[in-house]
Amino acid sequence: MKTFASFDALRAAVGTDVAVTQWLTITQERIDRFAEATDDHQWIHVDAERAALGPFGRPIAHGFLTLSLLSRWLAEAVQVQGVRLSINYGTDRVRFTAPVPVGSRLRAHLHLLSLQPIEPDGVHLCWRATVEIEGQAKPACVADMLVRHYR
Repeated sequence: MKTFASFDALRAAVGTDVAVTQWLTITQERIDRFAEATDDHQWIHVDAERAALGPFGRPIAHGFLTLSLLSRWLAEAVQVQGVRLSINYGTDRVRFTAPVPVGSRLRAHLHLLSLQPIEPDGVHLCWRATVEIEGQAKPACVADMLVRHYR
């Protein structure tokens, strides 16, 4: 985990690759739970027999499942000390560039694109998150995450 002692230390990291997360295996159980939570039961995700005959030869994760993991990965990889509140402010420029077949292992590369002060006691960050699929050249997802921290 990369720890920042202050907003000034975080500001010094703008423009750099800050962290790479641990690998996470995408199981059918995780895909099924996501389908249940979102009411997205499309066969390409949840019907293993039908998906085996489909374009990917097995079920694939929902793109939004991959996107939803970014909050987890950011919390796993980066800590900013002295923060009383952190909020997910949204995303910009999200792209799902490759399918994530069940059983794939993913991790996120986190690059700090920008930091802007929020008066009187906060910062607005933009993180470029690139989700890597183990053994593949093309990432699963590339997104700019917007996060706000308040002291």
